[in-house]
Amino acid sequence: MVTAVRSAWRDVPPYQVRQFATLALAEVPTLAQDILREIRHAYPQLPLVPDEFGEPRALVGIRQSLEHFVTHLTTGPDRPHVHPRVFQEFGRGEGVQGRSLDALQAIYRLGVRLAWRRLAEIGQQVAIPAPAMYELAESGFEYLDGLVAESVRGYAEAAARQAGERLRQQRRLMEQLFGLAAPRTRRGGSGTGTTGPGSAGTGGVPAALAERAARLGWPLPERVAVAVLLRPDRAAVAPAVAPDVLLDMECERPRMVVPEPDAPGRRELLGRAAAGWSGALGPVVPLAAAAKSLRWAGAAADLIEGGLLPAGELLPCTEHTEALVLLPPEELIDDLTRRRLAPLDGCGPTHGRRLAETLLAWLETRGGAPEIAARLGVHPQTVRYRLRQIRELWGPEVDDPDRRFELELVLRARRLRGELN
Repeated sequence: MVTAVRSAWRDVPPYQVRQFATLALAEVPTLAQDILREIRHAYPQLPLVPDEFGEPRALVGIRQSLEHFVTHLTTGPDRPHVHPRVFQEFGRGEGVQGRSLDALQAIYRLGVRLAWRRLAEIGQQVAIPAPAMYELAESGFEYLDGLVAESVRGYAEAAARQAGERLRQQRRLMEQLFGLAAPRTRRGGSGTGTTGPGSAGTGGVPAALAERAARLGWPLPERVAVAVLLRPDRAAVAPAVAPDVLLDMECERPRMVVPEPDAPGRRELLGRAAAGWSGALGPVVPLAAAAKSLRWAGAAADLIEGGLLPAGELLPCTEHTEALVLLPPEELIDDLTRRRLAPLDGCGPTHGRRLAETLLAWLETRGGAPEIAARLGVHPQTVRYRLRQIRELWGPEVDDPDRRFELELVLRARRLRGELN
């Protein structure tokens, strides 16, 4: 059986409670002024922001909280507190100014101590028993927790609003950056340079883009790389990238602009930040050519989705140049493959694949039968037999440099697709 805890404050006669409340409410205007003065003395940096009537919001908040707390004692201490909304504004203001809530909470604690000192004096005047006053003190600090919670709510709202606005500004900056025409190099004449529509400032970047970057606090880098990410699932947490990395999570494929990607340790940090994500990091380019890096990163992401490049990490495009050059122009490579590998049409799939692997090994090494055999894991005599067949099928084409180049291209493409070993 649970025994209800007896309330000492409830045992105070109602007339004493009314006396206490009447005296306390009469003191509120002066007490609020005294509390604000002491707070200003202890925290001279505290800004006094006026409300619409020209009265300091801090003074209004102190007065409202005192009135609310005292009135609450006479209307039923068990009823939930409805804290003055001005305390949300205090928290919101700290968030907008980029400050923490530590100083604000310290100010609240100071205010409660000063208020309690006067309320204790009034309690003695009307002979409120000590146990009831102790209970009242506990209630006061519970009330303080509620005021802090209101400020935290306002602070969180401001932080979320600022974060959302920053992300919107980042997206606009990225779209503007990707929409730039890459600067064109002038050739001939008396010198070299770059030209481009509306170019100005760093790397031919338009003044409007430079201004947007400055408002965002993003220093214009000389070189960037753009990453395209593939979501592991719809609820995946955004990569915890460095503050100077622009991130757009609103796209179906999130994008990142990484400034100065060749800086020491940058790639390692980026890889750790994107742990659990698949994606590709485009080549390093001048800032005004960011769209080129985006295009290659997108092409690599296509190959990852198609199972032609490994998933589960952030792949640098420059480490997969062969795949990016040979696989995306699928129609062109397929057409060239049909024409250049036509001699294999009558060989059957298994024998045709073995001849193709032998031809590729010979084209890549230009070695003799023993070297090619070691590479393929077969007997040198088998290689000699296959090479004779290749000579019969292609004839003098295998000695023509252009034809050899095209043959190697299509055979490498087939290997990248997993059709050859």
